[in-house]
Amino acid sequence: MKAICILAVNEFLDGLRNRWVAAAIILLGAMALTLLLVGSAPSGVTRAGALAISVVSLASLSVYLLPLIALMLSFDALVGEFERGTMLLLLTYPVSRWHVVMGKFFGHIMILAAAIVIGYGGAALVTIFSTEDGIAGWQAYLAMMGSSLLLGAIFVALGYMVSVLVRERTTAAGAAVGLWLILVVLYDLGLLGMLLADNEQRISQSVFSFLMLANPTDTYRILNMTAFDTVGQAAGVAGVAARLEFSVHLLLSLLIGWVTVPLLATIAIFHRREL
Repeated sequence: MKAICILAVNEFLDGLRNRWVAAAIILLGAMALTLLLVGSAPSGVTRAGALAISVVSLASLSVYLLPLIALMLSFDALVGEFERGTMLLLLTYPVSRWHVVMGKFFGHIMILAAAIVIGYGGAALVTIFSTEDGIAGWQAYLAMMGSSLLLGAIFVALGYMVSVLVRERTTAAGAAVGLWLILVVLYDLGLLGMLLADNEQRISQSVFSFLMLANPTDTYRILNMTAFDTVGQAAGVAGVAARLEFSVHLLLSLLIGWVTVPLLATIAIFHRREL
């Protein structure tokens, strides 16, 4: 555990020295604050507070930004070390290969946590003190922040798997962009196209639900839209959520599985890879 902690802290400090990490924190905070202030503007009658209403827009924002930030952090975590020749030097110390993977993972999670807490947390504080709703809806907002960190962890783990499979850093960068496009953009477009083409309604609700749960970004969306009634009402999906009947425990288990499986696969492949 000591080796993992040392590697995690080192990775965290290295990440903070990168200017784009600071830019990512500023971007998250600025966009979150904008969406929060726009969402808190009076536009009708609702029982949900400004924080609960903002979960809808921030969850949609997180689906695009956080996976991209996570992949930028992780795509060269291993292949970059191989190219520079520092991996061989690192493994001469009394550390195992799985220590390296887990140390880097926790370090990158700390960076994402800092970005989410500073960006989303700072925007929430401004909203609390600038609106009449106060802290109403804080549970849903806090849950959104936690699930956003879990979403980021998924794409960090996927980035590691890409990084250990390829031989060049440029290949890893291209694969990471392709992975982001497939899971974040193209997958949902494919589902939409499939529904539009299904004139005879052969696709049952259970099949469509399974296809949605097969993508971590859709699982993340469903979790944030259905975990709290106030958010579901604000998003206009309360009735849909009731028909889907997805439990919070199921959704969380799926997200945790999306973190665990790529991490274990990365460690297994790394152990078989020649230096």
